[in-house]
Amino acid sequence: MEMRCLRKLLGITYRDHISNEEVRNRTWQAIGPHEDLLTTVKRRRLKWYGQITRSSGFAKTILQGTVQGGRKRGRQKKRWEDNIPEWTGMTLGAAMRKTERRDEWRQLAARSSVAPQRSTKTTG
Repeated sequence: MEMRCLRKLLGITYRDHISNEEVRNRTWQAIGPHEDLLTTVKRRRLKWYGQITRSSGFAKTILQGTVQGGRKRGRQKKRWEDNIPEWTGMTLGAAMRKTERRDEWRQLAARSSVAPQRSTKTTG
């Protein structure tokens, strides 16, 4: 996903036959040192989650609300909140309580924003 975004930003298509390593080098030349896109997204989502859970507005109601009825058959889609325990290593309730202490949550969000490990596919 990240390489697709970088290629789009640089205007490079797969038909150009430019390796991912070269795309990374060109990105480095264009914008200098930067963190991975997925790391940035993760950090910002955790930061936003902390802001919303501390608020008392409509966004908090929507985030914590549920919809009546069942879900469709098959594998369930991951909800936005399902990522929070995965990224922080805490239960959702513990994470919500942690957001009340802003400084601690900020530190946790910074620590948790290490890029997720990708599984490598092997062809057999």
